[in-house]
Amino acid sequence: MKKTILLLLVLLTSTLLFASTAVVYFSATGNTERVANVIAEHENADIYEIVPSIPYSSADLNWRNDESRVNQEHNDPSFRPAIEAIPSLESYDTIFLGYPLWWQQAPHAVYTFVENTDLSGKTIIPFATSQASPLGNSAENLESASDSDATWLEGIRFRERASDNDVISWLESLNI
Repeated sequence: MKKTILLLLVLLTSTLLFASTAVVYFSATGNTERVANVIAEHENADIYEIVPSIPYSSADLNWRNDESRVNQEHNDPSFRPAIEAIPSLESYDTIFLGYPLWWQQAPHAVYTFVENTDLSGKTIIPFATSQASPLGNSAENLESASDSDATWLEGIRFRERASDNDVISWLESLNI
């Protein structure tokens, strides 16, 4: 019993000491989540989801409906939806930040995260998913919204159904 407890403590401690990379993502339909999981697995990173306090329904995501939630949020650039708490990221050096592109920008929930999380001293690597929109200046806008001295690397946009190989090739090109 003592050996089992000691082994568990050693494993827990080593995980905490060496977990220097995290993946933090928001995904409305599962596309960004899938890419985030590939990154987390390849990089042996911890993974955290940005979860809006009020989940998005299919109707909320219908950008063709002018009255939908995503359109209402898009039309109010200062709007910041409440999100569920994410554990402290203090122990991480590198954070992959993932999000879908909505009108070539990160959704407002991602701004809520960036504006309310101390990212000081961290390297932020943005990645986005979209069927058609380019990455545009979404990463630069998030960097500007951040109140910290983090280092932001150039981001990438993956197509809606990016292959695992596409994601892994990108990761290997980063040389981190």
